[in-house]
Amino acid sequence: MALNGKKWKEYADICISKEKIPPELYDTYGVKKGLRDKNGKGVISGITDISKIVSSRLVDGVMEPCDGELYYRGYHIFDLVNGVSRRGGFGFEEIEYLLLFGSLPNVVQLEEFEKLAGESRTLPSNFVRDVIMKAPSRDIMNSMTKSILTLASYDNKVSDVSISNVIRQSIMLISVFPMFAVYGYHAYNHAENNESFYIHRPDTTISTAENILRMLRPDKSYSEIEAKVLDIALILHMEHGGGNNSTFTTRVVSSAGSDTYSVIAAALSSLKGPKHGGANIKVVNMIQDLKEHVSDLTDDEAVAAYLEALVDKNAFDKKGLIYGMGHAVYSISDPRAVVFKSFVEKLAVAKGREEDYALYSMIERLAPEVIAKKRKIYKGVSANVDFYSGFVYSMLDIPSELYTPLFAMARIVGWCAHRIEELINVDKIIRPAYQSIVTEEDYIPLCDRE
Repeated sequence: MALNGKKWKEYADICISKEKIPPELYDTYGVKKGLRDKNGKGVISGITDISKIVSSRLVDGVMEPCDGELYYRGYHIFDLVNGVSRRGGFGFEEIEYLLLFGSLPNVVQLEEFEKLAGESRTLPSNFVRDVIMKAPSRDIMNSMTKSILTLASYDNKVSDVSISNVIRQSIMLISVFPMFAVYGYHAYNHAENNESFYIHRPDTTISTAENILRMLRPDKSYSEIEAKVLDIALILHMEHGGGNNSTFTTRVVSSAGSDTYSVIAAALSSLKGPKHGGANIKVVNMIQDLKEHVSDLTDDEAVAAYLEALVDKNAFDKKGLIYGMGHAVYSISDPRAVVFKSFVEKLAVAKGREEDYALYSMIERLAPEVIAKKRKIYKGVSANVDFYSGFVYSMLDIPSELYTPLFAMARIVGWCAHRIEELINVDKIIRPAYQSIVTEEDYIPLCDRE
């Protein structure tokens, strides 16, 4: 018998009344919600040599906030991005090699790896027809998860967790992720929006960023600056420490001995949560709402008033958040946002979106002042990388349904690097403890229960 909405609500009320834990008990037992202390600092749960995040420094015996820094395998993200820009071309595969293998490739190694990555951009015969086109979903992340788990059935070494096999699986999955996402979108767009359905096979000789745009657009065309800015966006989203939710999920599921497909599907499910990977969509929607409610977008006072209404839960989604502002780790600045901003400006000029760029820059300047005025904050607040990434995707005419999948296309590199590191170094299942507050009860026979 199907239950009506009223009954489901009744069941929910029972759960809420039973499961509600008094908040003071977290302090009583020293439990850190979200594995973070009240200042937002994470509990140390592992060791990694893949990346390093710096947000504070010891000054005269006191930890003080500093400009954020991000290192991939010891190399500052500024130097990596500048290196890619100076040599020209695209950097996704080069930084993928760095994160997976721990060192920057030389010319021969990079050429060999790019060839391998290109040749890995292939799916089994009829996979698009039989899997991706069946039951298309507006939620492309769910569609990608379905594709990953189904692809596992085509691998006769699916459960082999030897490092050589995991590397093979990792490079293959990184290479086909854009196909999962873009083809999944086209299938949805055809089925739900009655648009034309087309499948462009990837080019094995060009970069990941170029292939994404090539597969997405009906005429396969893109400009050099479009592809290069997308390439930088992917590099900046590739990796961000072992403690972010999806990477920690990767570590947890890997520690159980699970296969690569299941691990990446679990990480993807974590990333799709709006508290993790969906922030860039929220930024774009917030800016659209601002434009609808502020008549003069060059007026600091008018924009600041809207931002105050956001914080006061009187505007947009009434959540009290200025999306794209603040980060769990960084305070004074997010280095990814800092390095990205100059590329965003170049794309905005090329696309004739200078006024929009000026508005984003104004919000970036005003938002920390508004938040500091309205809220008690324990550390500084600055723009994070998601503040600008959604703007970039909109300038590239990428549909909003693909914003979070784009994040996944980049972050899978970090996930695979952390999976390999976990398998090599730990070999012990992650099993943290929870403080039980259960009270023992005497059993009551069914006939005696009220």
